[in-house]
Amino acid sequence: MTARFISMRGMKYTIALFALLCAGATRAQVTGGQYAFEFLRMANSPHVSALGGISVANPEQDISLVMQNPAMMRPGLHNELSLGYNNFYDNIKILNLQYGYYSPKINTAFFAGIQYFNYGSFLLTDNTGTVEGDFHSLDYAVTVGASRQYGEHWRYGADLKMAHSVLYQYNASAVLMDIGINYYDTATLLDFGATAKNMGAMITKYNPDKAAEPLPFDLQLGISKRFKHMPLRLFATIHHLYEWDVRYDNPADISTSNILGTTDSSKSTDTHFADKLFRHFIFGAELALGKHILLTASYNDMMRRELAITTKPGAAGFAFGVGINLEKFQVHYARTYYHIAGPYNEISLTMRLNKLFGLGKTGEKIHWNADYPDWDVASK
Repeated sequence: MTARFISMRGMKYTIALFALLCAGATRAQVTGGQYAFEFLRMANSPHVSALGGISVANPEQDISLVMQNPAMMRPGLHNELSLGYNNFYDNIKILNLQYGYYSPKINTAFFAGIQYFNYGSFLLTDNTGTVEGDFHSLDYAVTVGASRQYGEHWRYGADLKMAHSVLYQYNASAVLMDIGINYYDTATLLDFGATAKNMGAMITKYNPDKAAEPLPFDLQLGISKRFKHMPLRLFATIHHLYEWDVRYDNPADISTSNILGTTDSSKSTDTHFADKLFRHFIFGAELALGKHILLTASYNDMMRRELAITTKPGAAGFAFGVGINLEKFQVHYARTYYHIAGPYNEISLTMRLNKLFGLGKTGEKIHWNADYPDWDVASK
């Protein structure tokens, strides 16, 4: 059979795909791409990107945050719809959509979401370079979930994801689950969240004759605190809690700088304690300017250590964002610095559907126009 391969023109998409797998706060670059469905680690909105790519403890009224921790879905996000459609590196198309709905009869808040990655068109050639056609590659996941309140300050939630991947003639699918808890005290303005992400199993394998690839499981903790007399909230997020050492084997740890040119492995015996510790952390801050503007900044240590160039690190690992909160709309913008090659800019629009239009008698039956308190409806 004539060998087939991706042409040089299509190689740019391969490079961009590699950048995608390395982008978030993940171990894709550490393990050499051993996980399937790595796109599930990508931030699902500009607000999340501006917070370093993970945000499991954030009480802001933004429906996109529930995809980070299902326990953050609550009555105050009823009938909220968020939509983002952006170009990642090399024109990879990314679509994110989230919607929330609260049912007072069963005191349960529901949500749904879509993540879609279109990597573009690739040329299909034979081993002489003759074009035989083209093909497309894409990943997507559909999520549905729910959360309930427990006691005065706690919420718990879970979601199910159906993920599918198309890479040339290979297809794979999986069912995954996230579970999370959230504690928020409206008096102290302290928020704590924990979530276990991407637990599940492959349904269809890329290669039926081989073992299924592992899924990108992660265990995350987060805490945030807003000051009573200052419009500032600070964040700290810890990821990859199930594994201490997430460093990769760095060739720079072994040098041949002695006069005889022999190997000096003294660096390889270092414990790298601080490096191993801080790779698990993301730090962020949000400053509210009045009631309508929110400024965000964050630092992702793993992203910087693994994507920055030693001689010219630039702003790799840092992210910044701005949110504009109006009565019927929210607009979020983020600028994330993965690498010196250039930042990733993204924007999303969030709409309060019940404030935009009504559904008449049908809307009354399904509580379309209802406006619920954000966090404490169950305690009243």
